Amino acid sequence: MPKLIPDQMTVIVADPPGGADALNLARWPVPAPGPGEVLIKVHAAGVNGADLREREGKYPVPPGAPDIMGLEASGEIVAVGTGCNRFQVGDAVCALLIGGGYAEYALSPEGQCMAVPDNESLINAAGLPEVFCTVWTNMMDRCALKAGESVLIQGGTSGIGHAAIHLAKAQGATVFATARTDEKCAAMRRFGADHAINYRQQDFVDVCRTETNGRGVDVIIDIIGGDYLPREVELLAHSGRLMIINLRGGKRAEIDFSHVHGKHLTITGARLRPRSIEEKSSICRALEDRVWPLFTAGKITTETCAVFPFSKAAQAHHLMESSQHIGKILLTP
Repeated sequence: MPKLIPDQMTVIVADPPGGADALNLARWPVPAPGPGEVLIKVHAAGVNGADLREREGKYPVPPGAPDIMGLEASGEIVAVGTGCNRFQVGDAVCALLIGGGYAEYALSPEGQCMAVPDNESLINAAGLPEVFCTVWTNMMDRCALKAGESVLIQGGTSGIGHAAIHLAKAQGATVFATARTDEKCAAMRRFGADHAINYRQQDFVDVCRTETNGRGVDVIIDIIGGDYLPREVELLAHSGRLMIINLRGGKRAEIDFSHVHGKHLTITGARLRPRSIEEKSSICRALEDRVWPLFTAGKITTETCAVFPFSKAAQAHHLMESSQHIGKILLTP
């Protein structure tokens, strides 16, 4: 029997854009799925750095994206559009979204929906799509991290950091990761990092060089940018790869490109949100095929820091801005 779908839903909005306290609840129409889309009754939505910038009015949404924050969600499919042939009404999924997760109901292309991994709750699964898709496509696909190589992960207790440490260890790499407190360093070791670097007490370049006998690291996953970039280029080993995922520390840097030329380095960057439905759907299939079995085997688990109701969305954003969290922050209707 079809699910009863209301005409209106509760959403989180920032009107006008501003700080975390600008977040409020509003009532919006429930969208209807178009061809190839499903409608998800949201059980939880993940909070990501892009949400904070969108809330501030500093992250213009891509064409066609809903004017609602939220790049990932989990829940139950309650309606399907024409052309959908994998998921059905009643299926539990987590989904990579172009936006719209901060709502009681969210649309997703069917290809960007994934079955919930074994051994994980539907709530915690909301924190998987954005970070694991980002890490998979950047660290595993584009940087081609191999067994026996070494990787430096900046910000190892973020959602990105948690996913990157787990996937790098599963690949057979040696993992260096940075954080700003001893508590966070302990968490990174729990995730599987071989070397947890407290960057307030240690220099990550010195630690990595010492532990690699001066060779440097093969891959660096950077979510900071700014002044980190020239030091990372210097640290990379021959044929090393630098992946820039975020530039919250600054988008300009002076780099000695003789390192790039002499060591055959690759410097690249990527954003997930603007990619096509086909590209993102392909990444989702790779996760189901290659990463979800690691959850089944107990080699990877989710790391949820806190769960807030929609009415406490401002508190969730304040927590993310404080950088006190370890793992994912989630919102529930």
